[in-house]
Amino acid sequence: MQNSKPVRLGRKRNLPSCPNPLFLKWLTELRDEAKEKGRKTQYTYQKAINSLNKYPLPLKNAKEAKILQHFGDGICKILDDKLQRHHRENGTGAPIHSLPERVHLLDIQDNNSMVPPRKTTTAGDGGKDVDGGGEVGKKKKKKREYVPQKRSGGHAVLLTLYRQSQIPGSKGYMFKMELQTEAQHLCDKSFTVPDVGSKYTAWSSVSTLIQKNLLMKTHNPARYTLTDEGLALAERLESVERVAAGEEVGKEEVKEEEEENSPGVVDLTASDDEEEEVHRRSEVGGMSSSGEPQSSQAGSRKQNAECLLPGTYEILLCVDFIETTGGNQLRKQELVKELQRNGVNFDIRKLNVGDFLWVAREKVMPVPGQLRAPAARELVLDYIIERKRMDDLCGSIIDGRFREQKFRLKRCGLRKPIYLVEECGSAASHLSLPESTLQQAIVNTQVVDGFFVKRVQNVSESAAYLTVMTRYLTKLYQGCALMCRSRELEGDLGSDGEGTATPASSLISFAEFNHGAVKNKCQTVKEVFARQLMQISGLSGDKAAAIQEHYSTPHSLLAAYERCTSEAEKEKLLSSIRFGKLKRNLGPALSRTVYQLYCTPGALS
Repeated sequence: MQNSKPVRLGRKRNLPSCPNPLFLKWLTELRDEAKEKGRKTQYTYQKAINSLNKYPLPLKNAKEAKILQHFGDGICKILDDKLQRHHRENGTGAPIHSLPERVHLLDIQDNNSMVPPRKTTTAGDGGKDVDGGGEVGKKKKKKREYVPQKRSGGHAVLLTLYRQSQIPGSKGYMFKMELQTEAQHLCDKSFTVPDVGSKYTAWSSVSTLIQKNLLMKTHNPARYTLTDEGLALAERLESVERVAAGEEVGKEEVKEEEEENSPGVVDLTASDDEEEEVHRRSEVGGMSSSGEPQSSQAGSRKQNAECLLPGTYEILLCVDFIETTGGNQLRKQELVKELQRNGVNFDIRKLNVGDFLWVAREKVMPVPGQLRAPAARELVLDYIIERKRMDDLCGSIIDGRFREQKFRLKRCGLRKPIYLVEECGSAASHLSLPESTLQQAIVNTQVVDGFFVKRVQNVSESAAYLTVMTRYLTKLYQGCALMCRSRELEGDLGSDGEGTATPASSLISFAEFNHGAVKNKCQTVKEVFARQLMQISGLSGDKAAAIQEHYSTPHSLLAAYERCTSEAEKEKLLSSIRFGKLKRNLGPALSRTVYQLYCTPGALS
């Protein structure tokens, strides 16, 4: 009786036969057919085969197979149709749990190759399959090269970095803000603001470029450079762009020749200005350095590159996207609906400091023959609003954000910062700080720090205040010619326009303002020194700025301490420094604290 049992040796013992060989045969045929045609359903059939091989009980029909993994309605219906055909050909009593011997041998052969085609092709004998499965597997393994779609975020980033690298003396990398600014005109989507109903921007494609080893991100703040593969791909994309631009130029030249050669054709819609502009374009060749046709509007924009004349711009309210997304969506959407109901012209974008501000945006008209209108210039007005609910105010005081936000608002380059405080009534009674502390913080913000504080009760009143301010600024700047100034070249102009009815006409561009207000940007020694000083209790931003007027870095302060002859002189070194509008002295107590912080060896007691 022992000799009747099959002998099984080692790991290559025969597996127990499947109790449903007919279903197994049909699934194998379906898999092989899909494999020959290169369909991905072959993997689905293979999973069903593996699941059926593990099932130890016989199945009466395909519907019972639904309890198995990877058996869906589609596979079960196919097996049921094959089962009905089997009964019609062989009779209703034909066995379905056994097969003829020759078929069974073929089934064993198929069982030996019942592994996913991706694995069989790696083996030496896998490519010798009768049905050519190894060949199909090899074709499947060959991945298609990733090429970003034209005018997508990845396409714009690659082209921008490539063009920047071709400039002689270029630094070889770009920061995030400058890369977004330079690449925006090459992309249809925004790099900073997501589309309605989506959380992704064009910048989201940068992670794909890094994953595909086309882009490299290093340092902090991040620097973006092209890899060798990315450089090769960008060079190909640039050549395609040049060919496309050359074809457009050829079409334009042919069109102009046809118009010149056609006698008696007069354009009655053209104005004198347009005729002069066309004549000027014909003298210069009609082409810009980038290979694109120049427009009549580009000439006037170049003449007034540094100035926005009256009537050529509109006042636009900019809302930080944090004020419309995340948190209490119902309350945040209420603000947007109120602004829309009041007819306020506003735009949702990312603001690196503040929650609301206003820009003078240039009115641009679409250029005939171009898909998109030229990028409008934007100058930031001198009004910026930081909105605080009582719960947010309480949290920012506890974690220290409140003082830092006030310091950043003062240093952002805008002359008239405003704090908009919501829910000043009984809403503060359940917070972790007493209401008196919050009220004192609001008063200090207005009296000590010099901010204008506007108190409202709810979101509707906040929207009403923003509406009134938008209409006021529209009337205030009506008829004003606005000049663009640079903070880096000219510095902050202080508060020249305060207290007068005439608005300041020298404004910062929005791109420069938002880039300069980045919270985690690379900081200078002077900026880090100011942040260090502000960590001392009682040392506000005005006091830190006053100290920095005399000692701009820790090294200069320590050198001044070394020149002092006695301990008492060191402790009183900063006491006579004046700060603020009232020019009060810093005082001996605060001077002593700063001295102890920077000159005490070891830990402070």
